[in-house]
Amino acid sequence: MVSHVLRPLRDFAPSYFDDIFVHSRAEGGLSAVEVHLKQLRQVFQVLRENKLYGNLKKCIFCAPGILVLGCSVSKNGVCADPEKVSSICAWPTPKSPTELRQWLGLANYLHK
Repeated sequence: MVSHVLRPLRDFAPSYFDDIFVHSRAEGGLSAVEVHLKQLRQVFQVLRENKLYGNLKKCIFCAPGILVLGCSVSKNGVCADPEKVSSICAWPTPKSPTELRQWLGLANYLHK
């Protein structure tokens, strides 16, 4: 539903299930924050028109980067969440095939 109603804004407001990511950069003499606020207004207007509401406790505004699905996303690109990398490094040596599969699953997920 969210993806459908935000389709016209997908260039700056892609969504993943019910999560909306508004990413902005300076343009046309406006700062990145000014553009971000303008784009947020557009997103809120579309949500309001479709009677969709956000949970303010889950919202993060004007952040330089965010954690999404175990990855850190910022203007510098996408990288593994440092906390997840630390947990892989601190993981005890697998002692069974099941433990090895668990470790490989996490390491492989973050590899992508």
